[in-house]
Amino acid sequence: MLSAKIYFHQLKFINPSGTSRGVLKIKPSWFIKIFNEKNPSIFGLGECGPIEGLSKDSFKDIPEKLQEVVKNINYLSQLDLSTFPSIQFGIENALNDFNNGGERVIFKNSFLNGNPIKINGLVWMGNKDFMLKQVQEKIENGYSCLKLKIGAINFEEEISIIKQIRKKFSSDSLEIRVDANGAFNNDVLLKINKLSKLKIHSIEQPIGVNQWYEMKKLCEESPIPIVLDEELIGIKDNKDELLDFIKPQYLVLKPTLIGGFKKTREWINKANKRNIDWWITSALESNIGLSAISQFCSEFKLKLPQGLGTGQLYRNNFTSPLELKGETIYYQKQKHWDLSFFT
Repeated sequence: MLSAKIYFHQLKFINPSGTSRGVLKIKPSWFIKIFNEKNPSIFGLGECGPIEGLSKDSFKDIPEKLQEVVKNINYLSQLDLSTFPSIQFGIENALNDFNNGGERVIFKNSFLNGNPIKINGLVWMGNKDFMLKQVQEKIENGYSCLKLKIGAINFEEEISIIKQIRKKFSSDSLEIRVDANGAFNNDVLLKINKLSKLKIHSIEQPIGVNQWYEMKKLCEESPIPIVLDEELIGIKDNKDELLDFIKPQYLVLKPTLIGGFKKTREWINKANKRNIDWWITSALESNIGLSAISQFCSEFKLKLPQGLGTGQLYRNNFTSPLELKGETIYYQKQKHWDLSFFT
């Protein structure tokens, strides 16, 4: 018989991180530990790390729902977790980990043997000097693809920042992705046209969700390829309808927010059938969730840099074998996990 325990951990940002939804200082996460009562030293771990204001999970109901999971750990198929994608993600990982011997192995592939994954460098919102400082650090660390969070400060300042980057680095040497997080609801095409002059690779979620007609029009008219991100969160049975109607150029897939790897694979299969490119992004998980997502990425032949550079954001993350080297993330088998928090 399986048993389960829940652990709560408040991840603390080293530097407050700005988005169009505000400045993040802490990130609450719940962890599910699954084990056999006869041998509790072997256990699987999964992270349930929703983002308030973005995830479909009801924050106030998560603790109660997780206790329901604990009570019914041997009868999970009888539970309705459809409105708790982060819990689905955590359970899926904990079970995979447990079934693979409790060694934090979610998928047995080349990533665990040191095969690196190319990632983009994430530049958080802030004032101009702060953003340019991050850009300089990322470039010095060897990144050839940057993702800039935009939409929180004055747009002309953001354009000025990107112009300064482009003066030093052409589009041949540096790919720039921008993520508006739905902030461009006014003069959106005018703003995108200004950005296009700076040879931007793509723009994530330029307008808010549930504006299918407007998003479809943008995908048809925008000189910059459009990426759907938040638009995918909470979509259940009408994935085909959304993709066929809007016809985006790219998808960004966040397993924690869309309900785990099985559902992420569904999106990938549907995108591939329509020749829509995609990449996978972590959603501020600790190293436990980040390692699982990195392993999942290595299940595929990746064409594009992935969004997996969030492991160094926290002052109280869990020590892990994950390492960043230049613009790659890899698994250093010589290093060990420190999971004393869970024992």
